[in-house]
Amino acid sequence: MSKYHTTIGLEIHAELNTHSKMFCGCANNPEIDTPNINICPICMAHPGTLPVINKKAVESVIRVGVALGANIADFTEFDRKNYFYPDIPKAYQISQYKFPIVSGGKLKGIDITRVHLEEDTATSKHDRGDYSLVDFNRAGVPLMELVTEPVIHTSKEAGDFGRELQLLLKYLGVSEANMDKGQMRVELNISISEDPNVLGTKVEVKNINSFRAVERAAEYEIKRMTELLDSGKGSEIVQETRGWDENKQSTFSQRSKENANDYRYFPDPDLPKLFLSKVFDIEKMKTELPELPEAKRNRYINDYGIKNEDIESYITDKELGSWFEQVATILVNKEKIKIASNYITSDYLGLKKTNNEIKLPNAINFAELIEMVSSNKISSRVAKDILAMIVIKDESPEKIAEEKGLIQNQDEGALKEIIQKVIDANPTVIATYKGGKENALMSLVGQVMKETKGSANPTIVQKLLKELLA
Repeated sequence: MSKYHTTIGLEIHAELNTHSKMFCGCANNPEIDTPNINICPICMAHPGTLPVINKKAVESVIRVGVALGANIADFTEFDRKNYFYPDIPKAYQISQYKFPIVSGGKLKGIDITRVHLEEDTATSKHDRGDYSLVDFNRAGVPLMELVTEPVIHTSKEAGDFGRELQLLLKYLGVSEANMDKGQMRVELNISISEDPNVLGTKVEVKNINSFRAVERAAEYEIKRMTELLDSGKGSEIVQETRGWDENKQSTFSQRSKENANDYRYFPDPDLPKLFLSKVFDIEKMKTELPELPEAKRNRYINDYGIKNEDIESYITDKELGSWFEQVATILVNKEKIKIASNYITSDYLGLKKTNNEIKLPNAINFAELIEMVSSNKISSRVAKDILAMIVIKDESPEKIAEEKGLIQNQDEGALKEIIQKVIDANPTVIATYKGGKENALMSLVGQVMKETKGSANPTIVQKLLKELLA
């Protein structure tokens, strides 16, 4: 156990999926490949242009705040955050400083400091060798920034928080939050200290494009700082911004960390002050929230009693979760619902991995399949085979089983004849079984199942084998 205490705070940016940009009418289209198409004099910062606030973006941030159980500001304003960089055409970014839209709230037990609204920067392209280009399609896209309190203490906790926020944003419909497309970016603020009540020197890590990378970057920094402190080189831990190199799985120094004074924040004179309660009905917005991930988890546990891993599959994939609920409504019985969930998360998702083109079967047909396997009308093996059929061609499982002779044979008289045939053909296995090797019996069960094309009830087969070999 380390003698150092780790403290982590997160800054997470998410692009909001509004139709237009934050301060102009240009299309907000993250999918476009052609550079510098969705641009205008406002997002290119031509002299004399004036920004206009995107009301939908403000509403989206309020929805996030309401979902977090946070305080929604009555008064808010936009500020100019001044710095020069090629991806900021105005030489300042319109952001929020003293008066964020959202303050407080919690997610996964983690305290939130604030959630504010700003504009995204342009995209710098560094793939031309000896020079770079800038694509301004992203410049001015509405960007939500959420800042946590420094109350996270492990890399896993940091990754899990990011995953939960991504889910929340998707459920609220305010952002796709796709990290692969840069729609959600995470920055780590991390320090270690021997005294749990005193924070160490804070290092910020940027350029993190996956939740696994968040965890690895945190682990790398904890190890790097621990080694420096242990070797008496604690002075080499300086407040700075570091980048994450995915290929090397390590961080690297970028620049000394700026503070608020360096940005010379001041209220943007081109934008009006906002009194949100005059524009938005916050109480109504609370009643219009969809069922959120944590509430859904609790409902699935109480109503269905299924495994936590299964629940996460349904929470993460909303289409799969909705379909599972249709199946559960048809089945009603809790035990049958558990069986259905096992087939969905192991067998159906297994088929999906091998062939991404397959579709969810009709909920009625899938429920019929579960009824058949629950009543021992078909074996588990046959159920898996029929499932593989109904995800391709939507048919009644009972019809398929009857046409292919897969209804489980429970006629002991007919089964005895097949079993005797298998016994006669396997004298060596019989001798092994009678010599005390109980497992040899399962070899015989398997051969009987093969002879009956899986239609025999394996429990009855095992019972009859023991009787005939007694």
